[in-house]
Amino acid sequence: MSDDIIQRGTEWLEEFLSLSGLPASVMARDEGDSYWLTIDHSQLTPEQISALIGQEGDVIDALQYLCNTMLNIHLEHGEQTAYTIELNGYRDRRHKELRLMAEYAAAQVRLTGVDFELKSLSSPERRQVHSFLSEYDDIETYSRGEEPDRRLVVKVKI
Repeated sequence: MSDDIIQRGTEWLEEFLSLSGLPASVMARDEGDSYWLTIDHSQLTPEQISALIGQEGDVIDALQYLCNTMLNIHLEHGEQTAYTIELNGYRDRRHKELRLMAEYAAAQVRLTGVDFELKSLSSPERRQVHSFLSEYDDIETYSRGEEPDRRLVVKVKI
């Protein structure tokens, strides 16, 4: 993808932060499957960081959703770009937590043979866990239920 796409994401997020009265710049990097927009938290207070992340990541998830929606709204499906918003290492920490949850669920399913439900995951988090567990030949996953009570189910592949 082009530098223009990275610049669009960076400018959009910096404008959002500026309009919100938050003194932060944004650094961007290409991670292959998405462009990571990392908010420089050095000028933010701990309270501002906490407010931007939100309880269980709900605010940063909403901000990321808004960013992706706004920047992709008029583009064809094949032209759309994925943006991931990072702040103070939250996404990296959450990625590790999700990997551990996925590994635990797979181990439980193998041990007991009983389906294992993971609750309270956002849609992007469910996709991550699906992706993690797709690496295992003996495990399969699917989602059931409706938002906001949608759950990821881990089971032994038959």
